[in-house]
Amino acid sequence: MNPIFGRWLPAIVETARARWLPAIAEHPVTRRLPAVAETPLARRSALAVAGLTCAAACSAVAGPVGVVAASGDPGAQSVGYGQSTRGDWHAERNRPADTGNSAAKPSRDKLVPHGVQGHQSRIELDAEQRDNAREIVRVARKMNMGQRGAVIGVATALQESKLRNLGHLGAWNDHDSLGLFQQRPSSGWGSPEQVRDRDYSARAFYAGLQRVDRWWDRPLTDAAQAVQVSAYPYAYAQWEEQAADIVQDVWSR
Repeated sequence: MNPIFGRWLPAIVETARARWLPAIAEHPVTRRLPAVAETPLARRSALAVAGLTCAAACSAVAGPVGVVAASGDPGAQSVGYGQSTRGDWHAERNRPADTGNSAAKPSRDKLVPHGVQGHQSRIELDAEQRDNAREIVRVARKMNMGQRGAVIGVATALQESKLRNLGHLGAWNDHDSLGLFQQRPSSGWGSPEQVRDRDYSARAFYAGLQRVDRWWDRPLTDAAQAVQVSAYPYAYAQWEEQAADIVQDVWSR
């Protein structure tokens, strides 16, 4: 056995047991496998991404052969969304988002910290749509998702349903997608009755968002797509401006 490898082996085994395996199990790709694994190709693709995540973690831990991490802990370096400087991307991912959860009227920099991306769409809302938006914002506050989380939720629902609590659309239905977020019971989102319950569907969306690594730092369309796994991943961006206006209007009400 190479003496350098022999010196590293106990640390690698311990790091894999304590750090990599729990992190891979909690990775958004791994947790979305039931939702995306509708074809053999989709499952193989998802598993390949999970494997790349493990490979990136291994590379970050070992670095060049024979080089020990500065802290003396071979697991002191790790990879998260971008590059974590705190040494544990799993913990960083679950850090409560400091995006503002007070009752004060939100400031624009809290709502749209990165600026909007691309052409912005806008629709007129009736009383039902405004009430659905208020419910999404209410759940965001209750789950401590902050103002940015509320914007992501409202923008996602604007794209998926135009803030309508959709029933089955017959021939126009996207598979079995229902509710404000077009969540699919067959993909594990819940029963048809559950995903058409506004409180349940919003909570399910935000629970998915909480599993996305550093969601509060991502562009809106990236964060939404990580949860929704849509065939149109960039479509969410067009609703960011209107979603921010809605959240700014209803946040303190």
